[in-house]
Amino acid sequence: MATMKITKTNFETEVLNSEKPVLIDFWAPWCGPCRMVSPVVDEVAEEIKEKATVGKVNVDEEPQLAAMFRVMSIPTLIVMKNGKVSSSSVGVRSKKQILDMIAE
Repeated sequence: MATMKITKTNFETEVLNSEKPVLIDFWAPWCGPCRMVSPVVDEVAEEIKEKATVGKVNVDEEPQLAAMFRVMSIPTLIVMKNGKVSSSSVGVRSKKQILDMIAE
């Protein structure tokens, strides 16, 4: 699997200090739409593993990270470039929409 689990422990190293763009999927196991978008995020991760990093944040396990990004609804997808948010979206997105977010 090409996605990584993002936690408050590895956030700085894997996201803020990443030289590549990072797509973060904020999700929870009980969230139906999250379960719909998760396989799409996994596909994207496999396709772009040379160009970008893809990580997942379980909002139940990492409420501090969810609060830091003001995540109110899930799934929320955020793209970080050079330690800053470059794009974000809430809700289920198509593979093309997710790839477009990373390319922006």
